[in-house]
Amino acid sequence: MNAAATLLVVVALLALVGVGWLVGVYNGLIRKRNLVQEAWRQIDVELRRRHDLIPNVVETVTGYAAHERETFEAVTKARAEAMASGSSPARQAAPEEVLSEVLGRFFAVAEAYPPLQADDNFMALQRELSDTEDRIAAGRRFYNANVRALNTSTEVFPGNIVAGLFGIERGEYFEATDPEVRAVPDVTFGTDRPPVPSD
Repeated sequence: MNAAATLLVVVALLALVGVGWLVGVYNGLIRKRNLVQEAWRQIDVELRRRHDLIPNVVETVTGYAAHERETFEAVTKARAEAMASGSSPARQAAPEEVLSEVLGRFFAVAEAYPPLQADDNFMALQRELSDTEDRIAAGRRFYNANVRALNTSTEVFPGNIVAGLFGIERGEYFEATDPEVRAVPDVTFGTDRPPVPSD
């Protein structure tokens, strides 16, 4: 075998190794991106479930505490803002966080009504909403861990080169980072409650 043929074989092998390396890095980035997308779909399902449960919970509580109109309006407004925030994790995080805070305050008000606590329908809805909140929190941790893995891979060599070549973008975390966005609006609850009827 002459030198030119040997050089050609070496160049072909190096090109093959380079292409194999490029394909391996690319496939790794795509797998990580797909994990991020799947994790987001799981969170989105739970967010929609929460959005669907809220009107039922508010309606149930309204029967016992109709004068807490400001509270119900705050929950309804927070729900509407969360639903209208879009599908981007970064844009949806802050309104969803506000909704969680307002719901916490809503349930604190609901605890002031013992007959409501005895209502089986309310308790079932509260349990379902609590379970949904737990799944959202777990999904958020899983999603953000996958985003972190993707982002790390797109920032370090050689992933940064491959990501740049093929337009693989960084993932968006599902968390509110702006302190003004994280601030929960004040929700004032009626202090002039009528006495709670006893059974």
